[in-house]
Amino acid sequence: MLKNNKLTAWILIIILSLIWGTSYILIKKGLDGFSAIQVGCGRIFFAFLVVAPLAIRTFSQIPLKRKPLVFFLGLTGNFIPAFLFSLAETQLESSITGIINSITPVFTLIVGILFFKSKFKIIQILGVLLGLIGTLGIILVGNTGELGSFNFFAVYVIIATILYAFNANMIKHYFQNTGAIALTTQALFFVGPIAIIFLLTTDFINRISDIQNYIYPLLSIFILGTVGTAFALILYNKLIRITSPVFATMVTYLMPSVAIVWGILDGEVLFPLHYAGFILVLIGVYLTNRG
Repeated sequence: MLKNNKLTAWILIIILSLIWGTSYILIKKGLDGFSAIQVGCGRIFFAFLVVAPLAIRTFSQIPLKRKPLVFFLGLTGNFIPAFLFSLAETQLESSITGIINSITPVFTLIVGILFFKSKFKIIQILGVLLGLIGTLGIILVGNTGELGSFNFFAVYVIIATILYAFNANMIKHYFQNTGAIALTTQALFFVGPIAIIFLLTTDFINRISDIQNYIYPLLSIFILGTVGTAFALILYNKLIRITSPVFATMVTYLMPSVAIVWGILDGEVLFPLHYAGFILVLIGVYLTNRG
């Protein structure tokens, strides 16, 4: 990276870490008043409202033949993960969700090697193994702090990280010269109507009409959509274009720490094995990126 790009990249990583690290507690607060489907779709709906004017204005910047790929980016980077994280947090603490999501760079490398012919080094494979072991350890920590039964809801987070991995590699390989604003806004614009249709099949309208009882959960979803999705993804796409998919996902170094702080402030309890697994994941991510 050029010197200016490197400084910009690290500034973007810090900003994104703060935004996305806060998103897990916002999902939790949104679930206080709405279902997982409503939180996920509401997040995309509010993001859609923000980006729609920009998406229309930049529509011609991406060729028509690339629109299906943009739609796929909207599904893998926005719509489906929004569902998965909301579903996961119905049974997982917000801080644990943030920690598991830190495995994203590892899956980014795996997807790059398997589907995009990315080059790799032996040290990166070691990083992959450590990251996966750490993640498995986190998932197996029971309610008493000891290794126990497998928490199936963690699988939702893992699937989301794999989708993010495909998303990052596709942006780098197919949209290197596409503007971050055009790409992000159009990806959200294409999946926004799907979220609206899903919302209309629920009692979302009835709930928000009772604004007095649902104001804080609704505000949480609104911030998730406008700041945590629309604004953050514009920054993330820019970060990928000036660096690499693996470097961009290094935001997961700092993001879980922010999620942990929010979780502790909200009364969540983390056990030593959680932190041990987190350290293994971070070492794995470091080795993956170092290669």
